[in-house]
Amino acid sequence: MSTASSSPSPSTHWKEQIDPDEAQRFAGYVEIFKAIQARKSRKHGAGRALHRKQLTVAQGTLEVLGNLPEFARQGLFASPGTFDVRLRLSNGGMDHASDKQPDIRGLAIKVLGVQGLQSESALGNGPARSQDFLLINQEKFAFPKSEEFVAFVQAASNGNGALLKHLFKRYGLFGGPARLVSMLKTVSRPFGGFATEPLFTAVPIACGPYAVRVRLQPSASNGTATPGANADWGADFAARLAKQDLEWELQLQPFVSEALTPVEDASVNWETPYTTVARLKLPRQQPSPALAHECEAGVFDPWQALAAHRPLGEVQRARKVVYYASQQERGAG
Repeated sequence: MSTASSSPSPSTHWKEQIDPDEAQRFAGYVEIFKAIQARKSRKHGAGRALHRKQLTVAQGTLEVLGNLPEFARQGLFASPGTFDVRLRLSNGGMDHASDKQPDIRGLAIKVLGVQGLQSESALGNGPARSQDFLLINQEKFAFPKSEEFVAFVQAASNGNGALLKHLFKRYGLFGGPARLVSMLKTVSRPFGGFATEPLFTAVPIACGPYAVRVRLQPSASNGTATPGANADWGADFAARLAKQDLEWELQLQPFVSEALTPVEDASVNWETPYTTVARLKLPRQQPSPALAHECEAGVFDPWQALAAHRPLGEVQRARKVVYYASQQERGAG
């Protein structure tokens, strides 16, 4: 558990700032992603707009710990307990590209059995069916708001030439190359595999009256990176899990102030310490085709959550409408 006596205390004084044109902008994003998804599905078969390539899946438990600090003792973490979980590992891109290509790596967790917590869904449509956490191998989001990200994805979906043209047009003769280098550094950051690397939500969620970001920290017992694992990240993870149990600490990082931990600017990395609140445990297992089908056809969505863990910030609000549209396009539910 992280501690830092000189660190500011967790605060409930966060605030979302919703621009009057958000609904209109988000509706435009839906049309952009629907067009991309339809085009890629004609090429690859039905699938997600982003994180299309499922690498592998797994099942296990999330054990919520006791004696947590007050800011963490909310929602799913209000009291000790053990929940069944499903995991989906993926590449972040729009295509079924080689794992050797630079990309964002994603790990989605679906925590089941939350109906017993008797809490409304973050969507406000009745009891929550699950508590989902979507994590990537980047501690912060590459863009402050969704508009810049959507424009980048739209350009990238049309190939490298269109992306370069977009970068030069948007950021200028000198800013374009600098932005490209920055993006390449982000996706090319060394990654040793899903069992050995920390993973992050990168954007905040509520934790009762508090706001937090989430990190998944691998146990040392998971081992070290396997040389050459980038040839097939799913096979590396599945082979490791076939030989041994795997374990992680699920940790929360609290909001303390708008200056240090802004809710609306997703590109700012929070510097507050993490606190371990639960342990994710995967027992040794063989790959399951049935589970793979369930996860590929299913929904992993940060808005599939308890109201106590409602996603926060402009990027998360954009995800709400875009993810739902993507799910409708591929017939998931």
